[in-house]
Amino acid sequence: MENKLNKRERYKAQLRPIDYYKDFENIDFESLNEADRFYLQDFGIFNTNFLEDEFTIRIRIPGGELSAEIFQKIADIVDEYDLSIILTARSGIQLHDVDVDDVLDIHKRINALGVTTWQSFGDNVRNIVTDPYDGCGEFSEIEAYPIVMQMHDYIIKNPRYVGMLPRRVSVGISGNRANVTSFFANDIYFALAKKEGVFGFNVYMGGKNTEVAKSADIFLLKDEVFDFFKAFVEAFYLHGSRFSRAKTRIFHMIEDIGMDGLKAHIQKEYKKEFQSQGELILEKKEFSEFHKLKDGTYAFCYQTDFSRLKTDEIKEIADFATKNSLKIRFGIDQNIYLLGLKEPSSPLKSQALSETIVACAGNLCPYAVWSIKDETSYLPLDKINEHRIQVGFSGCAKGCGRHRHTDIGLIGLKTNNFGDTEGGARIFLGALHSNGESVGRQLFSMVPFVHLNETVSLLIKLFELSRYRDFEEYASNVLVHCSEEFLSLWVLANLETNNAIAVPKLESIQSFEHEKELLKCEFAELDFWEHVDENFHDAVSYLSKKLWTIEGEDPRYKPKIERTNFR
Repeated sequence: MENKLNKRERYKAQLRPIDYYKDFENIDFESLNEADRFYLQDFGIFNTNFLEDEFTIRIRIPGGELSAEIFQKIADIVDEYDLSIILTARSGIQLHDVDVDDVLDIHKRINALGVTTWQSFGDNVRNIVTDPYDGCGEFSEIEAYPIVMQMHDYIIKNPRYVGMLPRRVSVGISGNRANVTSFFANDIYFALAKKEGVFGFNVYMGGKNTEVAKSADIFLLKDEVFDFFKAFVEAFYLHGSRFSRAKTRIFHMIEDIGMDGLKAHIQKEYKKEFQSQGELILEKKEFSEFHKLKDGTYAFCYQTDFSRLKTDEIKEIADFATKNSLKIRFGIDQNIYLLGLKEPSSPLKSQALSETIVACAGNLCPYAVWSIKDETSYLPLDKINEHRIQVGFSGCAKGCGRHRHTDIGLIGLKTNNFGDTEGGARIFLGALHSNGESVGRQLFSMVPFVHLNETVSLLIKLFELSRYRDFEEYASNVLVHCSEEFLSLWVLANLETNNAIAVPKLESIQSFEHEKELLKCEFAELDFWEHVDENFHDAVSYLSKKLWTIEGEDPRYKPKIERTNFR
């Protein structure tokens, strides 16, 4: 069967987004059709046909750098129109609850501030991210921000690319030896490397929220990155698939033609020979609330309420930054960094425990079922914070919370598998995320929210018993050497017996028979054994339903969950 352009590509063929914008002033936001909704995303406006009167506006903040003055003015707009504001997992800002009558006015006012909403949604190069300590932290070797701005300026309002790529492209770059969070979830990641004694960047491509970017075996000097980026974008524009939307990312292009095939397309545009990769310079470090900078000053990490902000918070932060001549940066961890303090102290106090947790927009997004930021109340936040465990919480399988790039990952979903409850979370465990080695593996397809705290607390207790200081180190040395179903059954058996028996440390993945013997050594008396045949699948299903089937309303959730009819 002949391939057909997907629906969005057919709209692009009829009218380029840049031409659609010419009539922007005359858009009837109360009577949008499907094409309108597609085009509006290219200019930072999101709306669905089942929430016709509510809009989201997304603001690009390249490199996460924003002046206190603009931050304050955005807060003023949020106050004036009674909006909700959150930070995104790409160092940007989203404004929610925008009324249909105010969309155009707010859009104009935001874009007049010196920031832009252009290409923050849709088939575009999205907001380009780097580390909040770029150029100034003790681990910084190359300042990436000038390159970020080169790439940003090249893309914004370039008629060839506005909304015209086959699919979204996420770009990360860091010249730091150690980063606050990993960038291997990007379609393309320029990572600090060294070759023949010179610092530059290794290129990794094909990452996304559920996959890690792989080495392209390319080393670039600092001054070569921008030209490579332009060639990369053009190659994707010319050769990326425009058929099934499910297979149009860079990841799928590599699946189709291989990394060498993609590199050949890029080299044709780049017009220079590639150097083979250098040594990746990437260490894992813990970052505390205060971080000493190269110039002897300090940075302060202000933890947001899982990315949510109140305008009085913004005003307080902006005032403090202005009075003390501080720089403001947003991290992809959804926290705010203030740089340039003379002493490691700050009067700003956040009650949040979100420093190592990324949570998606939740019910502010039409794809999420639950208010994911509220569902973090089911997690043992104190223990997560104590051990600095990286947690990603997504509201759907699209993975905006990067749940597969963290120590413990969750997706909030609906379920009726366990009786009278609809709320639950799928759990992923043990990503080797810092160096982009592997994504987390699924531990449970669904845990009811009422049992989530107990389950995650046990996972942390098993980590504590291992004596490893870092969860990712524990995953690398213990978890990856066990099969997924063995781990699932081991955790369930501990839950049933109210024990905390450490996961055995193996040298490599063992046979099913060996894992069965390990389970029998500790849990021979349990009744799941009648469901063990040639694998543990049926036993996991039996024991999870035995432990987690509940009746009545969820007693942990206060206030009562409000159901949304259209979902």
